[in-house]
Amino acid sequence: MVSSCSSLSDKDAAAPAPPLPIWPSEPDLPRYIYETALRSPADILTADDAERMRRNLTGDDSAERPAFEKPAAIVAGKGRIYVADIAQRRIAVFDVPRRRFFRFGFRPPAALSQPAGLALDDAMNVYVADAQHRRVFVFDPLGLPIRTIGGSNDLARPTGVAVSRDGKRIYVVDRAQNESDNHRVIAYDETGNRLWSIGSRGSDSAQFNIPLQAAVGPDGALHVLDSGNFRVQTFDADGRFLRSTGKLGSASGAFARPRGIAVDHEGKIFVSDAGFNNLQVFDAEGRMLMSIGRASLQDRPGQYALLAGVAADETGRIYVVDQYFNKVEVIRPLSRDEALALRPDAEQ
Repeated sequence: MVSSCSSLSDKDAAAPAPPLPIWPSEPDLPRYIYETALRSPADILTADDAERMRRNLTGDDSAERPAFEKPAAIVAGKGRIYVADIAQRRIAVFDVPRRRFFRFGFRPPAALSQPAGLALDDAMNVYVADAQHRRVFVFDPLGLPIRTIGGSNDLARPTGVAVSRDGKRIYVVDRAQNESDNHRVIAYDETGNRLWSIGSRGSDSAQFNIPLQAAVGPDGALHVLDSGNFRVQTFDADGRFLRSTGKLGSASGAFARPRGIAVDHEGKIFVSDAGFNNLQVFDAEGRMLMSIGRASLQDRPGQYALLAGVAADETGRIYVVDQYFNKVEVIRPLSRDEALALRPDAEQ
């Protein structure tokens, strides 16, 4: 991923590189390391001499232009990174193995208006919650439309979507309007038939206050980011409440402005917070493990100013969106040998 997603100028290559951020901090054994940042198509395109000459001779600077104007939600899998751009009303795609960049979602009949949430199934079908169209658009991996789910009769303001690995259960987060009581999650089958819904406006268990996003864990559990209640609520695949994680506050494990949620292949839960501008990491039972990143107005690795979506892929990599710096950072898990090499005296 590092070699695929980065290209250094001669000047940059000559300068000594600062050490890459690793997390957690001492004295613990490190678990994650900053890998790269994605800002433009050039970050994954071939940077050989012939390609640079072609761009210079033709004046083609398209690869250097920003990949997005206002990145929001993000999902990733099998080397593809999909980013919802709510300013350009489309999905930007970094196809790292093939060194390709493309966009979709701007052609009728599947032209997006407000892509607010993203999800992937194991077939790499892309689910896009569109808050303005009040439905979920389903695309194939290359962005060709397949079908839609929901509609104005069902949904008021869908901002998040999650899907089971087999694609047979789709969960849509309906944030609704501020004055509405219909803050809820609606479950559909793979053909778009409505199965059930949970929630109403409130702070009790299985109630929501401005729910934004959701993610499905490897065990099938549904984790819903209940942002206005500063918590994550977890349900089984049939919508039965299991537990709640988090609260309002400044202590570890509390939230200030939670914006995105992801679950990795081990069941770890990642929540991005635009107040603290970090990622908080919890185990599958909701116990706080660590935090990643910190707030800063300096655009440096592991430093954030306005976090939005977060994603995890099958390799354990974490992808985090910063709207202020208009970037996606990639954070890689460390093997035990790598961790011990970086911090040999760390606590085991």
